[in-house]
Amino acid sequence: MLEEKCADCHSNQTRAPFYGHFAPVSWLMEGDIVEARKAMNLSQWEGYSADQQQTFAAKMVQEIKSHEMPPLQYRVIHWDAKTTNADQTALAAWAHGLEGTQTGSAAAGAGDAARGQALFEKRCTGCHALDKNKQGPMLRGVYGRTSGTGVGYEYSDALKKAAIVWDEKSLDRWLSDPDQFISGNNMDFLVAKGQERADLIAFLKKGAGE
Repeated sequence: MLEEKCADCHSNQTRAPFYGHFAPVSWLMEGDIVEARKAMNLSQWEGYSADQQQTFAAKMVQEIKSHEMPPLQYRVIHWDAKTTNADQTALAAWAHGLEGTQTGSAAAGAGDAARGQALFEKRCTGCHALDKNKQGPMLRGVYGRTSGTGVGYEYSDALKKAAIVWDEKSLDRWLSDPDQFISGNNMDFLVAKGQERADLIAFLKKGAGE
């Protein structure tokens, strides 16, 4: 699916349509492709670290679910680039496969906020920031907050209706498998290792001022 619908911009194997060989369309396409490769290049996938691959995969799923990718102007011309629910399900399964099998519980070890910050910067900043909304909501103060109530972000109905208060237990369940915990949400990223979840939770709790 990625090769069929994404590789024309996000790889070194681009296939230009007939109109893409003529200016000024060719100039516009070249600029789009250069920026797309900078963001993520599928031709270099094996050169990315495991953390980078997991971050890219989660971001791809989220952007495709929200119809940010492929861009509207691309889908208007390339009808076959539209993704189906089956495509999204397959992509999410692939992304979860990159994250591995969950092992242990966050309660198995005390969380370390410094390790959690390093993990957050490596694995989470593709979609999240502490102090601004991106593809995902800002996470400053998320610990102790009720799900779906962050300012200025359009949450899924599932998260708003769940009304979960984020603490050690709920965050551990969420990070273990968001879909299993709250079905119908838009998060497609999990943290397989219990100790890493504990570290991330410690970092998020510190960000709440505790």
